[in-house]
Amino acid sequence: MAQKEEPAAAAAPASQNGEDLEDLDDPEKLKELIELPPFEIVTGERLPVNFFKFQFRNVEYSSGRNKTFLCYVVEAQSKGGEVQASRGYLEDEHAAAHAEEAFFNTIMPAFDPALRYNVTWYVSSSPCAACADRIVKTLSKTKNLRLLILVGRLFMWEEPEIQAALKKLKEAGCRLRIMKPQDFEYVWQNFVEQEEGESKAFEPWEDIQENFLYYEEKLADILK
Repeated sequence: MAQKEEPAAAAAPASQNGEDLEDLDDPEKLKELIELPPFEIVTGERLPVNFFKFQFRNVEYSSGRNKTFLCYVVEAQSKGGEVQASRGYLEDEHAAAHAEEAFFNTIMPAFDPALRYNVTWYVSSSPCAACADRIVKTLSKTKNLRLLILVGRLFMWEEPEIQAALKKLKEAGCRLRIMKPQDFEYVWQNFVEQEEGESKAFEPWEDIQENFLYYEEKLADILK
């Protein structure tokens, strides 16, 4: 499978985060641009249709799909049994930070240690080795967190390092499985922008079931 493509490094503080550097003679403007972070984490409740159709498609060869989209459902349960749910999505804008890392940095800080959390991720592709390591470490020190990760594709699954990382996720108590056609439909209905006042039905692509079975077999072989 094709690797996630690394964006070219900027040679100068030019056009970070889409900013147009037209006037670098202004010291204040230049200072502001230089201080911009090297990446931006995009968040929201619903992602554009074209992003879903391209990035989440469970193709075998993922050339060009170099971003990670992570849709999440967080269920917080109090000792009295009351459950509060929230959801949204994260998108990594550059290779400097992946969406999995962004979840821990931007969503988890709001977690209440007194509550129990069941978190479900719907991710366009499975975690890289570094993100898997972060997930393992987070689960080991956050006893009130249970995590289920559903992935559209397996990222670089032939690589021994990735296979070892996926096994560590399982050993750490993280539940990991491949997205079924029904899961893609759930993401479509709950995380993808719909026409105002009209919900368009999910139209599965031709090989969605075949590719699900392909990746399901690969994951089972890795985790056995």
